[in-house]
Amino acid sequence: MNKFKKVLNFHFFTGILLLSLSCTEAVPLMEEKNSPKKNEYFTFHIGEIPIQAELAILPKEREKGLMYRDELKQGTGMLFIFKSATPQKFWMKNTRIPLDIGYFSSNGVLKEIHAAKPFDLSGVPSRSKAIQFVLELNLKGFRDQGLKIGSRLNLDDIRNAISKRGLDPKDYLRN
Repeated sequence: MNKFKKVLNFHFFTGILLLSLSCTEAVPLMEEKNSPKKNEYFTFHIGEIPIQAELAILPKEREKGLMYRDELKQGTGMLFIFKSATPQKFWMKNTRIPLDIGYFSSNGVLKEIHAAKPFDLSGVPSRSKAIQFVLELNLKGFRDQGLKIGSRLNLDDIRNAISKRGLDPKDYLRN
């Protein structure tokens, strides 16, 4: 009887272990499916000006951002997309390159542009309480490309890029 209990306990704990491992793999596989290819760029228009940008939609992508990069090609950046408009605060943890941070409203209007210094942990908060999109470009990138406060991000471009990533644009865009 004692041997039977040992065998039963072994099978029980093995089953629990296998079940827990199979459950923990589901989230990474889903995120992997919707994760971008390395440095996959999408074209977005701000007014008439095209910008090539990587998307940071999933929490892990937004958390990493442009960390550990040594350069960012001119005319390229990273667009952070949030599910709803809220106050935002971006910091430069492990970010080696100076950046401009542009804060956009949910209807795509550029509200603010802030300069951010490499490795600055103090953060760059938005003054606006309703920011849904954030674009990081090289320092002075907004000025160099003629982008000004009031310029409008094309939401159809965002909708298309989100779809190409395998995500549902309705989760991120209300219009």
